[in-house]
Parts: sequence; structure tokens; C-alpha cells
Amino acid sequence: MRYPKFLKDEGTIGFVAPSFGCATEPYASAFEAALKTFDNMGYKTVLGPNCRLAEGIGISNKPELCGKELNEAYVSNDSDVIISCGGGELMCEVVPFIDYEAISKAQPKWYMGFSDNTNFTFLSATLADTAAIYGPCAATFGMNRWHESLDDCFKLLRGESLEVHNYDKWEKEGLRDEEHPFEPYNLTEEMKIKYYIPDGTNVSDLEVDNNKVDGSECLTILDSEQVKKEVSFEGRIIGGCMDCLQVLCGTSFDKVEEFNDKYADDGIIFFLEACDLNVMGIRRAIWQMKNAGWFKNVKGFLIGRPMHFDEGFLGLDQYHAVVDVLAEFNVPIIMDLDIGHLPPQMPIITGAYAKVSSVGNEFKMRYELV
Repeated sequence: MRYPKFLKDEGTIGFVAPSFGCATEPYASAFEAALKTFDNMGYKTVLGPNCRLAEGIGISNKPELCGKELNEAYVSNDSDVIISCGGGELMCEVVPFIDYEAISKAQPKWYMGFSDNTNFTFLSATLADTAAIYGPCAATFGMNRWHESLDDCFKLLRGESLEVHNYDKWEKEGLRDEEHPFEPYNLTEEMKIKYYIPDGTNVSDLEVDNNKVDGSECLTILDSEQVKKEVSFEGRIIGGCMDCLQVLCGTSFDKVEEFNDKYADDGIIFFLEACDLNVMGIRRAIWQMKNAGWFKNVKGFLIGRPMHFDEGFLGLDQYHAVVDVLAEFNVPIIMDLDIGHLPPQMPIITGAYAKVSSVGNEFKMRYELV
């Protein structure tokens, strides 16, 4: 796995828009505020030609022009790291125009974005063997008070810390809109991690209401207060937004089998989250990835809060949408984590070797750049 150099003092941050650009409110004003913030921090900024555009369908511009912008920004010496302007809807159509061979040969550069940016962060690792960061997009850094998670993202970009952790509260309903583009996160919900822990993992003497977990309880979803012993696993981490991963699965860009084989000795940690998918869509997406062989070397799953949080359908909830399909792999599944569309979010180095440790409501993960 190839790892980029970290951002240095007075370095240059590049911005691209392979998905949505910052052309409408509240994103346009928030992006300008982010640029001003980075300038005040002593960094230079370089913008790609699509950053303020909304001329494409579900993306900033025509797919070939979005690909051209990203290719040129990645191989250019004009910037040290790249942050995507935003997520969107159809970055999958940009993928054929991204030159992953050139990226695999270029000096690696940190790219950060999430949601639709899965189409780059996931493929950067699995096609170009180059690490990327699944984390906040550019406009998020324009809020008038950075949340701790944004500080953590920036520390990661700078290489000041390779450990991430969860946060006490999360946002179910945001306050940012066209008239209030700089609002910080509206943190109203208490963090409550959910677990599935099969029999035979490396968890010793796990206490669940004073009873041991055994085979007869293998599909039990555990609340955080029931997990009083550390749950730990490690491996090479990949994943992203299931809305995008499902689309990539089975295409000519799907090289997960080769990635699994290359890093078989490490094992794989999958992180997964969802935007538009309801519980049935989540279950179908996971079923598809499972039957494509993506999870054959899996050591554990990290599941972010879905955008359709607590919206069950036909007797299926968000937990069994995941666990009922993945239980056969006999590995821990940690759910409702700070990953994805309901902020805050932990930055994830896609492609890194990760060591996970979680107990109760305390989750942490350390990256090793090997």
C-alpha cells in the first residue's frame, strides 16, 4: 500500500469537484468560509475548474471533465493534498475517466471526501494500491466553530495523530441551510454503540446481562452497556458508502478479489454506511457484496449510522439488515459508529492497516501505515 506525505505548515490544499461542486447554498458560502479559514491557518489553496460549477447531472460538470480535473490535480505539483468539494449522485459516471494507472505511478497524494467520493477513495485503494481518506468534504470546514472531529481530520492530514475515536453525541437533524450556511453540528443524540459478537472470537469472558454469549444467542444485538469487555480485531481497512459500493460491485472496476488475495495475510476490515438506502436496500447491497466474494477474508465490520436512522420496514430494522446477512462470517460487527452521513465522522484511511478496540460506548482505532 502506498501512503502520501502529510500536509506541512504553509503547504497547499487542492480542491476538486468530481461529484457536486460548491455552487448552491449553503455550500457556496460554506466553501468560501473554509477557504478563508485555511488561509488564516497559513495554507495556500488551489481550486480546480469545477469547484463552483453545477453544470452536470448529479455532479459538477460532464463526467469526462470531472475526470480530467481529478487526474490533473492528482499528478500536479501545485497541491500537497486534495479535498473534494462535496458528495453527490453520479460520480460513478466519472470513474471510467479517472486514470488509476497514472495515479498508481504518480507521487501519492492524500485525497479526502466521503459519500459519492467512495468512487475514488475505495478504488484508489483497490485499483491503485494507494491510500485515501474517507472523511468530510470541503464545505464542512466552513462552519463557524469546528467540531472536534474536524480537528481530528486535520490532524490526520498533517500526520499528527494516527488514532481516531468516537464522540459523545451526534446530529440527527442539521441546522445548516441557505440562510444559515455556517451552523455547527446540531448534536442532540447520545452515542449508543450496538454490537454483534459471535461465539469463538477473541473476546474473552464477555458479560451480557451476566450470561455468556453462546451459539444459541449468536444473532443477538447487544447494547453498549452489555459489552463490558474489549472487542478487538485488526486488518486492512476498506469500504465506504454502500449506495456506491453496490453500483461498483461486479463491474470492470471491481478488483476486490485481487485486493483480498494480496492482503490475505492481513485480513480485511470492512467499514460500511448508507445514504439513500432504506433497510431493505442495505440488506440487498450487503447480500450482493457477500455473494461477489468481497468478505472472504474479513476480520470484522464497522457500520456507520444510516441516513435513514431508526426507519424499520416490514419488520426489519437497521441492525438485522446487516447482521442477518453477515453473521455467517463469525466476526464482530460494531454498529452505529461515527462513520458517514450523520455527523460527526471519524476519518478513515482506506487501505491502511487498522487496529480496532471497542468496549461499551468507547471506540478507538489506530492506523499503521504498512
